Amino acid sequence: MLFILSYLIISISILISVAFYTILERKILGYIQIRKGPNKVGFIGILQPFSDALKLFNKNLISSEVMNIILSYITPAFSLFTAILIIPIITFNMFPLYDNKHNILLFFILSSISVYFILLIGWSANSKYSNLGAIRSVAQMISYEVSFFLIILFIVLMSYSYSFNQISLSQSMLYFFWGNLILFFMWLITCLAETNRSPFDFAEGESELVSGFNVEYMGGWFALIFLAEYMNMLILSIISTIMFFTSLNLPMSFSIMLIITMTLLWIRGTFPRFRYDMLMKLSWKIFLPSSLFMIPISMIMLFYNI
Repeated sequence: MLFILSYLIISISILISVAFYTILERKILGYIQIRKGPNKVGFIGILQPFSDALKLFNKNLISSEVMNIILSYITPAFSLFTAILIIPIITFNMFPLYDNKHNILLFFILSSISVYFILLIGWSANSKYSNLGAIRSVAQMISYEVSFFLIILFIVLMSYSYSFNQISLSQSMLYFFWGNLILFFMWLITCLAETNRSPFDFAEGESELVSGFNVEYMGGWFALIFLAEYMNMLILSIISTIMFFTSLNLPMSFSIMLIITMTLLWIRGTFPRFRYDMLMKLSWKIFLPSSLFMIPISMIMLFYNI
């Protein structure tokens, strides 16, 4: 009963933080573009996300005759559900809600499953634009899954454990960030590609695919897809803090997590969208060899106790 109550409180807290994260993004992008951003609903526009949520969930869902109705209704909810499933394995106070010695592997499995739901979202709409966006998204995610896992494996080798708790404890003397600065930046770019964020938002390429895989989705459907994307961004920021810096129970961890989340938004306002072939080249020709090269280095360091 205590597990369910804790899980509900943390899940609701993260959903509320997702709401405020969207207003933070709109404000940052507004000031980057020399404008105010939302500033009408509530004090300096702080209640804008709740207004948007009410508007979206009150809209009628219009489905075309060619859509697969059952899959169209359930897949956006499942994409959010997989993001919520990651929450219990994160060590918020030195111990995760779901005590598992291999919770970093469980995180990798759950983050990989989200690819299938994006594919189903695009395919079930039965639209050429959404289908093309889904295929591009899957190709992009599969390209980055390899280096994503290899970077995780590097951290696992450095800490002798698959547990987030042990990874945090192994950084009590020196953060992994300081010795692995290049790897951290590779991880950050991979996180952007994993969450379909700019400059790697090819699944939602408005200039090429109208709106990508979610072109046929409106109202509550769109809100669920939107929530899943931003929740994944927050979860990856939390996991980046644990993997490269410190445990979440220290005061400094919140500042680090805030810097990472704001960096993800800042990148969107700074860089234009890449070409698709440039993304593939970056993944297969730069990140994969670099991450493969780092594994033997870490093993040699561990063998000689450097």
